[in-house]
Amino acid sequence: MNSELVPPYADLVPDLLLNAVESRGWLCSGRFLALNSYENRVYQVALEEGGAVVAKFYRPGRWSDETIREEHAFTHELQRSEILVAAPIVDEAGETLFKHEGFRFAVFPSVGGRHPELDRDEHLEWLGRYIGRIHMVGASRSFEHRQRLDVDAMAVQSYQYLLARGFVPRELEIAYRTIAEDVVAGIKSCFEMAGPLRRLRLHGDCHVGNVLWTDQGPTFLDLDDCLMGPAIQDLWMLLSGDRRDMERQLSILIDGYEQFFQFDPVELMLVDALRTMRMLNYSAWLGRRWHDPAFPKAFPWFDSPRYWEDQILTLREQLSAFDEPSLRLL
Repeated sequence: MNSELVPPYADLVPDLLLNAVESRGWLCSGRFLALNSYENRVYQVALEEGGAVVAKFYRPGRWSDETIREEHAFTHELQRSEILVAAPIVDEAGETLFKHEGFRFAVFPSVGGRHPELDRDEHLEWLGRYIGRIHMVGASRSFEHRQRLDVDAMAVQSYQYLLARGFVPRELEIAYRTIAEDVVAGIKSCFEMAGPLRRLRLHGDCHVGNVLWTDQGPTFLDLDDCLMGPAIQDLWMLLSGDRRDMERQLSILIDGYEQFFQFDPVELMLVDALRTMRMLNYSAWLGRRWHDPAFPKAFPWFDSPRYWEDQILTLREQLSAFDEPSLRLL
């Protein structure tokens, strides 16, 4: 049967997830809370002795075991460098990836905190320092199994998938294809102008939702998308507002970053290219997950002409942005 026709988590019932956690030696109280995650299924599970752990069930068929273990190894490498990161618990045999009734899962300590306040300069500088430290570790070796940030995979294959699978309304197909081809040409031009780039092991999805703040500083969550890529990929998603706002935020981030690792300013010309790649990839992600019942419920607007009209307009705006000067450090 086509895997896209089978709901990926149909068998992940409460008894199964609690039994999975107990199979690793924890006694569950029976209470659990589903956390905000669509790609995987993540639960905070209360323990009989008090406290809680977080169980993450990996989406079937997405990553190989080797790819997941490489993510786990990276988090532990960061943790050994005293970087606050959510790292999976290791069992007595040194394993972090477990299996139970067809599901692969990992167990994490429960981490508290709040999201950082990006309008506070001290939070931005602190984030910059920690990302610089992450990249210092990330530069020490390469991933063997994780993906690389790639224009073809994230942009070209994304828009082609959406068109081939009929997600774009027929009356908008030509307009969408035309603007997608134009922005891909713009993305490639940005990378060509930047020239050869230093590629590091990155968090990969470093936005404010994947950071928790405590008195000890930022704790980085969810390295599920860690990959090889340029440093700016872990910085640009923390920027918001108009051009002046983003340049101020970026300058503070880089001031903190360069206390630990050197930043190549040529990468600034990639910000709009990376933003556009993320837009294309996000739409394709929704399309590829549409058979998962959680997605139509959470994103009902995806299956509407209005969404695609807005996408065409937004991509046109991104195409215009390629003609603007790159962000600069103040």
